[in-house]
Amino acid sequence: MKSERERMDIIAAYNDLGSFRAAGAICGVDPKTVKAAVLARSAPSPKRAARRHNFDIVADVVAVRVDKTSGRITAKRLLPAAQAAGYAGSARNFRRLVAQAKRRWRADNHRGRRPGVWAPGEVLAIDWGAEGGLHIFCAVMAFSHWRFVRFATDEKAATTFEMLARCFEALGAVPKVVLADRMGCLKGGVVANIVVPTPAYVRFALHYGFRPDFCEGHDPESKGVVENLVGYAKSDLVVPEDLVGTDLVAANEAARAWCDEVNGRRHSETCAVPGLRLEAERALMGPMPSLRPSFSSAISRKVDRLAVVRFGGGRYSVPDKLIGRTVQVEVLGAEVRILHFGEVVATHDLVAPGEASIKDEHYGGPRRPPRRQPRPRTVAEKAICELGEVGEAFIKAAAAAGVTKLASELEELAGLKAAHGEEALVAALARALEFHRYKASDVRSILAAGAGLPRPVRVGEALVLDLPNVPRRSLSEYAAANATAS
Repeated sequence: MKSERERMDIIAAYNDLGSFRAAGAICGVDPKTVKAAVLARSAPSPKRAARRHNFDIVADVVAVRVDKTSGRITAKRLLPAAQAAGYAGSARNFRRLVAQAKRRWRADNHRGRRPGVWAPGEVLAIDWGAEGGLHIFCAVMAFSHWRFVRFATDEKAATTFEMLARCFEALGAVPKVVLADRMGCLKGGVVANIVVPTPAYVRFALHYGFRPDFCEGHDPESKGVVENLVGYAKSDLVVPEDLVGTDLVAANEAARAWCDEVNGRRHSETCAVPGLRLEAERALMGPMPSLRPSFSSAISRKVDRLAVVRFGGGRYSVPDKLIGRTVQVEVLGAEVRILHFGEVVATHDLVAPGEASIKDEHYGGPRRPPRRQPRPRTVAEKAICELGEVGEAFIKAAAAAGVTKLASELEELAGLKAAHGEEALVAALARALEFHRYKASDVRSILAAGAGLPRPVRVGEALVLDLPNVPRRSLSEYAAANATAS
């Protein structure tokens, strides 16, 4: 029996020569063999009879229900209706019928999408994602595929505006259109399938100069460029870095580093670096507004007269040169940072309500103890204060001891200065301070006693006595005196 290749060679030789005998001579076979091969080739193949299935009797019923539900109904829900129509087969065999009907319906009702063609600097697509309680804000420039990813604790309107503002700051310009899905925080209503944005979103868009746009409902493919970014951020950033449950500040730092990495690497679809492509399309985008709202976590505070700001019930010091100025206070973990025109001027550890964190360098050095100097007004007060530290100390000590007639006592002491001299009066006041004697009569007694006053010393101190000078005698004189006496 000839092989398939040999039969093909025989038929090819016959097609070229048109003779059974000539083709047989070339191929080395009998002419009858050539004739049999040619006739077998040209003869129509017998048709196989269509195989019958036990679900053929309900095929029309299934096709109608699949078309009515746009290919969404399941075999489980169709099986009772099929059994009522006469189907007696297994559920597994019926699932094959439903799967075939769905494939035929999708082939006949394909939407026929075309790939998106984006203009430079035109569309910024945004979306929210979530992973383990961590909310992920994603934005991508449709033309350059420049990506922006940040993390937040919620998906409220204020948070969305903040993320958009941060995205614009990173872009350095404003795109013409911001495309979002029908977010509840941005959607004020739907009329004739047209989304009406909230008044706050309209004001935000007017301030920055872009047009808000929304995709079709239940149609994530209309913004698949950012849908892909959400999944990419989860699989390439959140899961490998194990960011679920971490601090929000650390998660955003990791997001910044990740964005720098992916925006500096060649994109597989555009075959260009997104960061470099963004530089080219930035010239076609709108400028940033001169007055931009602040969506930072920092809170403005005014520095009071004590060079402190209040935050969270606690007080934090700042350099005293900023008294009366407005500063920004932000919390990073357990640290409080105080900024003035974007520059960090003070850092403190977070304190509990009612406590204070004061640093000496903010006031030019350590705190000095309070000194309340006497301010003499009368002649007597001035005379005593002119004696120096002893006179001021005497006035303070006498006032602390409760001498109610101190003013008259000072007048009498001023008279003693003229009688005994300044030096003697200073010494007498020092002794009066030592023994807590604050009346003028006590000072007068000390002056009258003169140098003969005792000087008590503490235990262990040297005793210094002012003894009078007496004539000296030799020991021989004492010996002669003793001999005469005897």
